[in-house]
Amino acid sequence: MRHREVLFHIEKWLKEKDRFIYRAIGEPLDIAYLPANRWMPAEEAARGEFSSIRPGDKWGEKWHYGWFRGTFEAPPEAEGRRIALEPDFGSESTIYVNGKLAGSKDWQHRRTTLSLQAKAGERFDVLGEAYAGHDRELPVCGSTTVFLVNEEWYQFFIDLAALYQLREGLEASSLRVAEIDKGLVRLIAEIDWGLAASEDAAIASEAALRARAILKPLLECVNGSTAPKLFMMGQSHLDIAWLWPLEETKRKIARTLSNQLALLDEYPEYRYTQSQPYLFRMVKELYPELYGRIKAYVAEGRIVPEGGTWVEPDTNIPSGESLVRQFLYGQRFYREEFGTDSRMLWLPDVFGYSGSLPQIMRKSGIRYFASVKMFQTYDNVVDPFPYNTFAWEGIDGSSVPVHLLDYGPFPNPADVKYAMIQWNERVQKEGISTRLVQFGYGDGGGGANRDDLEFLRRMGNLEGVPRTAIASPIDYFEDLETRGMPEARYVGELYYPAHRGTLTSQAKMKTGNRRAEFALREAEVWCSVVSLQEGRAYPAKELEELWKRLLLLQFHDILPGTSITRVHEEAEREFEGLLRDIRKIADEAAAALTDGADTDIGRGTSTGNGSGSGEAVTFFNSLPWERTEIVELPAQGTEGDGRFASVTVPAFGHVSLSESAAAAAQTRVEATAGRLENELLRVTLNEYGEIASLYDKETGREWLSGPGNRFRMYRDQTSNFDAWEIDRRYADSPVALDEPAEIAVASEGPLVASVLVKRRIHRSLLTQEIRLEAGSRTLKFLTRIDWKESHKLLKVGFGVDLHANEALHEIQYGYAKRPNHYSRPHDADRYEVGQHKWSAMIEGNRCFSLLNDCKYGINVLGADMNLTLLRSPDWPDDRADEGTHEFAYAVHVWNDGWMSNPVVREAYALNVPLLQVRGQAPAARPGLIVCDADNVVIDAIKLAEDGSGDWIARAYEAKGASVRCAFAIGADVAEARETNLLEDEVYADLAVEAGAGGTTISMSFRPFEVKTLRLRK
Repeated sequence: MRHREVLFHIEKWLKEKDRFIYRAIGEPLDIAYLPANRWMPAEEAARGEFSSIRPGDKWGEKWHYGWFRGTFEAPPEAEGRRIALEPDFGSESTIYVNGKLAGSKDWQHRRTTLSLQAKAGERFDVLGEAYAGHDRELPVCGSTTVFLVNEEWYQFFIDLAALYQLREGLEASSLRVAEIDKGLVRLIAEIDWGLAASEDAAIASEAALRARAILKPLLECVNGSTAPKLFMMGQSHLDIAWLWPLEETKRKIARTLSNQLALLDEYPEYRYTQSQPYLFRMVKELYPELYGRIKAYVAEGRIVPEGGTWVEPDTNIPSGESLVRQFLYGQRFYREEFGTDSRMLWLPDVFGYSGSLPQIMRKSGIRYFASVKMFQTYDNVVDPFPYNTFAWEGIDGSSVPVHLLDYGPFPNPADVKYAMIQWNERVQKEGISTRLVQFGYGDGGGGANRDDLEFLRRMGNLEGVPRTAIASPIDYFEDLETRGMPEARYVGELYYPAHRGTLTSQAKMKTGNRRAEFALREAEVWCSVVSLQEGRAYPAKELEELWKRLLLLQFHDILPGTSITRVHEEAEREFEGLLRDIRKIADEAAAALTDGADTDIGRGTSTGNGSGSGEAVTFFNSLPWERTEIVELPAQGTEGDGRFASVTVPAFGHVSLSESAAAAAQTRVEATAGRLENELLRVTLNEYGEIASLYDKETGREWLSGPGNRFRMYRDQTSNFDAWEIDRRYADSPVALDEPAEIAVASEGPLVASVLVKRRIHRSLLTQEIRLEAGSRTLKFLTRIDWKESHKLLKVGFGVDLHANEALHEIQYGYAKRPNHYSRPHDADRYEVGQHKWSAMIEGNRCFSLLNDCKYGINVLGADMNLTLLRSPDWPDDRADEGTHEFAYAVHVWNDGWMSNPVVREAYALNVPLLQVRGQAPAARPGLIVCDADNVVIDAIKLAEDGSGDWIARAYEAKGASVRCAFAIGADVAEARETNLLEDEVYADLAVEAGAGGTTISMSFRPFEVKTLRLRK
């Protein structure tokens, strides 16, 4: 354009558009105020005692709420026109109009429509609920104003903004830009902006209509036949907890969905996608009128419930069974409430995606996967992800179509500029002609606004802009399959090269999660045993609710440790209460198998409340193989005065042992302040309590190349996203740990030798029992740290004397192989990775493994394995991880090759101590189900979800090797089937073979394959 000043006119008009569109009706409303410190229905609030509040008045207390009430009557000039309310109570607000949830006030939704075609004298009773906040000054009540909307001018400014954004996004020399510029020049010349601002609505509207007529031909130009297409998905990402507590989410979801319902009412072409069944259930329980409207739109196909999982969980930390339950309960909710199945996993804001997910998705009825997070790497990535649309293959070979969107859950306006960016800035320039694009505001909810829908009406097939269509995400994927998937294929985990600190931040979240997962597993095992073998009722509803409580805590800003203080304090209390409730059910089930049992003794090495020598104790083993464990028994009725015994407990079985009947050990382990030794290993300690030598007496070889159990602290200085990140240069900032330790013998033979190590770790105090048991190749470190650090990172390292170019890290239902070097950019990006119960390095037949009972972050560089123990970020929680932490890790060494290595069983044993119950149990029946293949793990036993009385066993291959195996069944079985993870689709009928040795079922497993057996009595 020759005269740049013409664009200045356009930009000025767009900035000033509100003065043409909105005209205040009378004075601001008189508002009354009611304070509240809890959630309450609008009906209850409306009956409260309100008092007057004026603009400029502060109100409320931190974490509290306020209700605000006002009344408006439409004047004669409002007849037949749109009127809108702009409330200002000082914060985000939920707005009710005439008793109905009508919308909200938030950053992107300033006004709530009171009527599309008002009637003179019509009365509007307005009720609003607002949050007083917690991280700022108390809110100040502003003015609440009612506006008449000049619809013609509103429509004109959408026209103008669409064309202006288009000409700014095109090549300046193009014919299309020249034609748009010609129209803009004409617009300036022909429109009298004095008339446009007239207080006479008819005169102003006439000016707007003339202006629209000038622009109309430019908006009617269409694309050619090769224009790309964007499938536009209305969506709002809502973090269930993050910078706000769960209490505030109750209001955020109501605001979000009331906004979207208002748009659905007005725009018949609009479709809105909502994920997370937990949020739907929240609306159902708190806002039944709103939920009824939601269900009606779901039935019409205009609200699309997708996403698949109960919440949008982290996928690195939860166990395989936890991920299965996310889908199981998510899909069940959609079916029972809406009669639909979710077909897409939607995780827009999760910090990396496990290589186990494709198989879990496929077997949960999920066909597609979509996210945005792989491109939100800030400045922390050196090797950006290469694809938008591709086939993702997991560790077992299962694959799913994936689309990665470019923009995250932040403000995503569906305007011309955004649409052009979505196509022009795609990373995959060849092989695709369509994209899935989300629009709508998110993180704290909100969703699309009216402008988005109006822009989409202009775009459709507007020349110069990718073709757009409002659609569900399933429309996009089905169209993609019709067109043909691109050749791009990605194998293995979708490692997210940012937010690596989430594997460690808020250690109590990780500890609570691990404990609760295994407690639920044990509860379901013993409840299944007493139901199937003793005929007791199975507590299905109770267990389901316990699972849902855990699944909520696995939300991707709770479990990873990236929320405010209150969220984590509440989550810590919930983990504690959850664990108590789970263990109560497990203990009651186990007690039913003993004679008048007292379950106070507890688990593992707990010394309990002994009531006298000679009383029997029953040990319960919820693992699917026979275990021989060293346990600590109470002695002489004195708490803490224990002694050790070796017990052998069958798979899914129990054994009773008299406290006075422990057999004498045939071997002896030895301990001094500087040495531990059994018949297999000799461990030497230095003055810091580090392992100076781990000598293998069987082979005559040393396992360590440098100190083991070496604590390493670093200054944890992130450039941004404090709780989320570990800076790639952290190792350049070590903190000296020079104080020697106090070391004393804690126990010496015949079954256990241990030393107690006390040392100061910077400002923190470490107490650690290093334990070696008879006949064991596992060295345990039972650890307690009183953590008093700020912006510090603590690791414990082991220098290993073997050569390998990769390490194995357990993930759900298998393991991932990752390099231990930085040869390529993607290798260097993986300087901190996730694991579950173990990581290992292998050289030929020699295997060195590092086990843990609640730690998820690790790095392996060269021959150094470094387990990440604690962090201390101060945002968004300035008290993160202060206080005492108790955890265990262990080293296991093996000389006979990978397939015979018992590391999987050793790691389970570290995490699943034997359950001890006081009392004598009758002879144990055969375990419910036992597999004859060491590399197949039976990970869950439960009764079927449909209440049929059938029972479920879930098993997986753990070592990466195909196997044919047989399952021995310890209960009556008339029929056996392999099903999907949802227990409702039959993959195969299985032969039930009865013989002299009992009933067996034979199956084949591919590497890392998960199978679900459904067994009928």
